[in-house]
Amino acid sequence: MSKIAVIKTGGKQYKVKEGDVLKVEKLDKKTGEKIAFETLLIASTDGEDVNLGKPSLGQKVEGKIIEEGKNKKVSVIKYKNKTRYLRNKGHRQNYSKIEITKIA
Repeated sequence: MSKIAVIKTGGKQYKVKEGDVLKVEKLDKKTGEKIAFETLLIASTDGEDVNLGKPSLGQKVEGKIIEEGKNKKVSVIKYKNKTRYLRNKGHRQNYSKIEITKIA
């Protein structure tokens, strides 16, 4: 029976379970280092045991940083009709890829 947890990092919430690999906003750790997240909600696979934190449960979700890099380029275009105004700008967001190793 595996647990499902909801963690918060980078201003976003993620539903995770053990063994998941996900991309989050860049964290201040190096590749290979371990990291711990506080849980907002924990549930079992049956859906019976659901614990909700206010604001967190205090239990930890442990993970390991696998890789760091940049996402694909996103184009940002500003355009105004009939005034010959066009601005094209690109942006690549940094990310950290983490693997969830343990839900306490």
